[in-house]
Amino acid sequence: MDIYQAVVSHFLFTLVKTEPEWLHKQTIGSLNWLTKTSYNPSTKWLNNLLQQYLCVNDPRLEQVLLGLKFPNPLGLAAGFDKDGVAASIWHNFGFGFAELGTVTYHPQPGNPPPRLFRLPLDKAALNRMGFNNSGAVAMAARLTEGKKHLIHPVPIPIGINLGKSKITPLELAAQDYLDSFRLLKDLGDYFVVNVSSPNTPGLRSLQDAAMLSQILDVLKQENTAQKPIFVKIAPDLEWEAISDIITLAKTYQIAGLIATNTTISREGLQTQIIEKTGKSPQEEAGGISGKPVRDRSTEVIRFIYQQTQGQMPIIGVGGIFTAEDAWEKITAGACLIQTYTGWIYEGPMMVRRILAGLLTKLEENGLTSISQAIGMGNR
Repeated sequence: MDIYQAVVSHFLFTLVKTEPEWLHKQTIGSLNWLTKTSYNPSTKWLNNLLQQYLCVNDPRLEQVLLGLKFPNPLGLAAGFDKDGVAASIWHNFGFGFAELGTVTYHPQPGNPPPRLFRLPLDKAALNRMGFNNSGAVAMAARLTEGKKHLIHPVPIPIGINLGKSKITPLELAAQDYLDSFRLLKDLGDYFVVNVSSPNTPGLRSLQDAAMLSQILDVLKQENTAQKPIFVKIAPDLEWEAISDIITLAKTYQIAGLIATNTTISREGLQTQIIEKTGKSPQEEAGGISGKPVRDRSTEVIRFIYQQTQGQMPIIGVGGIFTAEDAWEKITAGACLIQTYTGWIYEGPMMVRRILAGLLTKLEENGLTSISQAIGMGNR
């Protein structure tokens, strides 16, 4: 156990019970400072120190997928860096890629607080943030400005997760996604159509084949540079609905699927009462991330892999805390994996631990590359 788990997280989460959203804002502020001052000698030293302690560089973990080189399969999931403030330094934390957003065309404050809760007994988080972000125009300006100051290109792929603005009616959703994509299409290495957050009214109805096809149709026409586009789906979908999305993805030659977003299920939770509100998780709106979604997201990954005979790239996300969790998703069929809640609970050293653990798994199974492990649990 490292110092973060032994001291820092215990102090912040248990003893002083720091408000999660406040803590997140402070972290983003620090990352923003680290990005903007990255060429000061002291900050440069700090970034080098992060690389030294948090990164694992090994050719066995590398993959080239969809024309992009991933130094390792573990990425930062969308939701943490909503406005792309740390796009140029996520590699210093050991990540093989990072996904910015969710960003919407119109800037929006999100849902009223409190809207983010820790469920430590369940190693989970409940959030109903509601796509709070500065909007696509602001993100485009920030990323464009950031690129001007880079001496070297960012060494990991950067994805951008697109959501629907709350004020945009569902019937105009396709145009809303298109407007964001137009602004950002030259600034991301891959894009994600997020139609699976439970925190924007009606958003999940866009997973319906007829609605989703409209969005994919306009994006395909605009995507002249043929950037990889993924669709992020909910863990709560029926198998038939997932099959429909797979069919659509093939029709529109979508790069792949991200499985999965947060769950609206409250099954099996140990947390009885959320202290901040005095209510049970069952009474609180929002999506659950972390351990409770782990098994279901792996089931969805396995289903997609089997239905597509392993021909469709899958990014697996949901409940990854350990190398075993990561290995389970990769062997179920995920070529890449993402973490967010696990990283919050386990701390920055988690990335290194997982990557080192994956190398051990490769050795134990007589494999020489992580790509050989993808879907091997289905063979």
